[in-house]
Formats: sequence, C-alpha cells, structure tokens
Amino acid sequence: MRWLYHTAVAVSRRAWRQLTSMRTALVLLFLLAVAAIPGSVLPQRNVSPEKVRTYLDTHRQWGPTLDRLFFFDVYGSPWFSAIYLLLFVSLVGCLVPRFRSHITALVKRPPKAPKHLDRLPAHATLPGPATPETAERIRRVLKQRRFRTAVRQDGDVTEISAEKGYLKETGNLVFHFALLSLLIGVAYGSWFGWHGNRLLVQGDDFAFCNTLLNYDEHALGAQVGENDLPRFCLRLDKFTATYLPSGQPVTYKADVNVKQNGRESEKLLQVNDPLRLDGANVSLLGHGYAPILKYTDKYGKSSVNVAPFLPSDKLLTSNGVATFPDVNINPETRTRDEKSQVGFSGVYVPTLPSDPSVNSSAFPAENDPRIMLQAYRGVLGFDAGAPLSVYTLDTRQIEAGRLTKFGAPMALKPGQTGTLPDGTTVEFAGTVQWISISIRHDPGQPIVLGGAVALLVGLLGSLSGKRRRVFFRIAPTGVTAGGLPRSDYPGFADEFDEIVRAAAPAASVPQQVPQTENVEEVV
Repeated sequence: MRWLYHTAVAVSRRAWRQLTSMRTALVLLFLLAVAAIPGSVLPQRNVSPEKVRTYLDTHRQWGPTLDRLFFFDVYGSPWFSAIYLLLFVSLVGCLVPRFRSHITALVKRPPKAPKHLDRLPAHATLPGPATPETAERIRRVLKQRRFRTAVRQDGDVTEISAEKGYLKETGNLVFHFALLSLLIGVAYGSWFGWHGNRLLVQGDDFAFCNTLLNYDEHALGAQVGENDLPRFCLRLDKFTATYLPSGQPVTYKADVNVKQNGRESEKLLQVNDPLRLDGANVSLLGHGYAPILKYTDKYGKSSVNVAPFLPSDKLLTSNGVATFPDVNINPETRTRDEKSQVGFSGVYVPTLPSDPSVNSSAFPAENDPRIMLQAYRGVLGFDAGAPLSVYTLDTRQIEAGRLTKFGAPMALKPGQTGTLPDGTTVEFAGTVQWISISIRHDPGQPIVLGGAVALLVGLLGSLSGKRRRVFFRIAPTGVTAGGLPRSDYPGFADEFDEIVRAAAPAASVPQQVPQTENVEEVV
C-alpha cells in the first residue's frame, strides 16, 4: 500500500508539472482555437436553432453524428469546456510560481560580482588609480541610468553590483495574467450573460417587450433565468435609410420608443451606436420591408396580414410568405373546409428594374415597388402542431399535394388588387419597414476589455525590456568593470561603453556625465 501511495504521488507530481508547463499552456491554447472552428463554421443551436434544424434535414447522413458530438453546441460541449478548464488551470499553475519568483527577484539585492570580470561578454579597465570618490561616482552614474545597485566592501576592495531590465519579466507576467483575465471574463460573461435577436416591425401592434417568448432567437447563460431579464419594451416608430446611387447604404436610423422603469422616451438607434438600457444593449443589425396584404374570401370577410419579407440581396430584393389560415369560414354554419386555407409566396422589389424579367430590385429604396405573388390553396400545416417557418410555406404539404398553386402569378403595385379563380381577392396595401435588432447583456465585457488593454501593455513591456547586469570592482591597484546581458540585447556593448566612460576619472573624460534616454523601470 505504501508503494502504491508513493507511486500515485509521484505520478500526480509529474502530471502536475507537465500540466503547468508553458509548453502545455501553448498546446492547450492552440487546441482551444482549433476547437472553436466548428462553432464558426456550423450553425449553433443557442444562436440559430432553425438553421440547425435545416442543416440536420439537409445532411441526414452525418448531421445526427455531428449533433451527438455537440458540434451544434460547441461552446457548451464537454470537450470544449474540458480544454477551457485545463488551459485555465495550466495558466494558474504556471504563473503563480513565476510571480512569486519575480517578486523575490524585485526585492532581492543584485548578486555579488563574479571573481573574474574579464570573462564576462563585456569588460573593461578604467584608466587611472582609484580614489575615495570613485565608488560614489560610479554608483551615482548607475543610479542616473536607473540601475538597481548594491555596494559591498571586502577589506580594501569595493564591489558595486547593478542590474536593470525587470520590465521584461514584469511585462511577460502582465501579458499572461491578462490572458488569464480574458478567460475569466469570457467564462463570466458566458455564465451570467444572455442575448437574443428580434425582428421588429414598425407600428404599435408590433411593439416588443423583453420576454423569452418574444424573441426569434435567444440564449441564456447557465446562471440566468427568464425572470432575470430586465423589463423594458421597444416600439419602432420610423426607419430612415439613405443610399448612394450605386445602392450602397450610407445611413440607417431607427426612431424607437423605449419604456423602462415606468418612464417612456424616444431614442435614436443607429448602426454601431447601440442603445444602452438598464441591463441590456440594443444593436441595429439590418432592415427590410413588410408588405401589407389584404385578402377577402368568398364570404366577403377581409383579413390583413403584415408579413416581413427577408432580403435576398444587397438591393433588398425580398422573399416571404403571407398566410391566411382562418378564411373561407361559412358565417352560417361556422365551419371551414380545411383545404380552403390560403397562402401567398411572394417576391418584393422596392424598385422595379427596367427589364421586368430580371427578378431583382434595381435600388434598395422604394422608388417603384412591386410585389409578385403566387397563391396556394389547401392545408397550410398549422394544425399539425409541428414548428413551421414564418418565411416559407410548408414544403411537406406542397410535396404531398395538400397545398397546391391556385391561379397564375400576379404582379401588384401598392393599392392594386388581384383576383383569384374562385373570385376571392388580394390587395397589396403597401409596406411598413422592419429592423432586426440584437439585445444582449455581457457582464464579462469590462473584464475582457481590461484584460485586452493589459495584454497590449504587457506585450509592449515584454518586447522593450532588456535585462542586464553591470559590475565594478574598485581596488587600490585600479578599477575593472564587467557587463552581462541576461537577454538578447544587441545594443548592450554600446551602453556598457557609455557607462564605463561616464564612470572614468574626471581627467580622462569631460566633467559632464552623459544622460540616458532609457526610461525603463528599475523594479
């Protein structure tokens, strides 16, 4: 049992040393970057569950395998979390001993001068005999250059040890602690942050309040519940966009009404200028058009549908559907043939091109709008209880023949009405605009920002710092000097020569002691 205990302890020590080595930390950092690639390439369930379902339907062979391996939930997967945790432990185990050693080196006196200064990479003998003021002059010259000095007396021999350049190791430690703070900030934001996306249509009827049910897509941190979301409501009152003649957007401006904490205010939302609310930030992502269609059934009952269409190109050629599941109900019997539901698949162009056969808009603004509609009649599929997209008709119903085309395609201007084969009509009443917004709260952002700034500062310090040591031995027979660079420093020889000339007797050099522009910290 004792042998087993000692073996386990030895193995644990070796494993800990291996885990806390800088080489292992670099390998884990590389693995973390590689592990994040699927999260950028494949749709993620916490961001876009609809795209995940589409991917699984399209790739039935390997899609389920990827799903079992958490490739659609990369950042919450066990293997990604394991790499992340190992990297965190490795950095902590690597940095804490280095930090202790660095603090010890900062408060420790410079080491004694080696016995043979002439064996150092840089060495020199000062001209003239030593005087009682020589040691003080040399110490003053080194202090002016921000060297940490230590004077030791051994009989009639005085030794001065000086060192400089701890900024390099300080910057190195700051850099790695900043990297550690980045990991902490990302993890903290992942646990206590949340985000959601919403398509917000213009008008009072489409106001949005901050609850999970009102989001198109959302993701909550592990420690965030639905009741933790801040309470506020948004309403889009007006959207204004300007474009270059080429169709490239210049400005997007959304006038929104905000209700929070019992107060109501008007705010301007722009790209790269988010609304900063209490507990959340609202960012403008994009915009589009929502055609207003009015369908009148065979009994004379009218229904209005405001259907957001999704842009398919930069000129805002948009595709979408408008569905009318509760039409053609007999007012006398209150019954409806389930096969008499109506839906319209359409393409909206804000500006009709000169060649109408080109099924694309000529400009993103509404200069000459048209909507091309194809009517379908049958079973829309809402009664089946399966989740359906609000932007496309149910292809399963079309493939099964339960939803078929009804009449010829029609092109309508705003205000025009089209008639279907059964005498029912559809009117294109115009459009309202919509915006897509991202609402998020990330409490780890200040930590990440501070870590990023510290990382740059530490990197600059690590690259600019150059550690070196200089020794002087003052004896009755003369003064000798030696220098030792502790890192790659091509300019050390010139710096050493300047120090030697400044420390030489007054008769050998000018009275003025050269000043240095080096502003490195001495601790």
